[in-house]
Amino acid sequence: MARPLKPRRVLFDPDVVYFKPRAVPLSILEEVELGVDELEAIRLCDYKNLEQTEAAKKMKISQSTLQRILTSARKKVAEALVNGKAIKIRKI
Repeated sequence: MARPLKPRRVLFDPDVVYFKPRAVPLSILEEVELGVDELEAIRLCDYKNLEQTEAAKKMKISQSTLQRILTSARKKVAEALVNGKAIKIRKI
C-alpha cells in the first residue's frame, strides 16, 4: 500500500491553465498535464530564483520531495516544447 501524499502548500493560483502551440487545432494536439504543485515548484525555483531549500520550506515539503516534483515538471514542459504538445495545468 502506497503512503498517502503529504499536502503541499501552493501560494500561486494561475489565471491561465492551458498553453498550446500557435496555429495548431486543439482537436489534433496531445496534452501534457502539469500539476499545480509542479507549476509552483517551477515558479519558485526557476522564475523566482529561490534555492531548493527555500522553495521547499515555502511549500512545506522536504528538499528531496521538491527535487522530485521539479524534475517531473521540467520533463513534462520539455516534452511539450520539443514534441509540440499542449500543456494543461491541473487545478485541484
